[in-house]
Amino acid sequence: MSRGFGREKRLLTPRHFKAVFDSPSGKAPGKNVLLLARANDLEHPRLGLVIGKKSVKLSVERNRLKRLIRDSFRLNQEFLAGMDIVVVARKGLGDLDNPELHQQFGKLWKRLAKQRSEAAPPGVSDRPHA
Repeated sequence: MSRGFGREKRLLTPRHFKAVFDSPSGKAPGKNVLLLARANDLEHPRLGLVIGKKSVKLSVERNRLKRLIRDSFRLNQEFLAGMDIVVVARKGLGDLDNPELHQQFGKLWKRLAKQRSEAAPPGVSDRPHA
């Protein structure tokens, strides 16, 4: 599996985001952040970020968070194969420094992967084929 973060590793349409919000099969709340996940029937994970002005005021902070979260996702994606994940930022996330964020997201990815492995045997999706 490539360690890149190409277009195929992103949630691109409102429909993709809505599917995760409407029926998440996994949740991982963290300090100032919430991760929602859902099986996607693909060989690779996909990531979507929701970092609004309301929760992180400055654009430089929002961009820093996006960069860090994408990087952490890229480095941990082998645990997350077959999942769509939406990261929802809450107030205060922009106040955390880079090492703290990396550490927190490392734990959150592993928690999601663990929930998934407990929920279904490998190779079994919780979603019917369309």
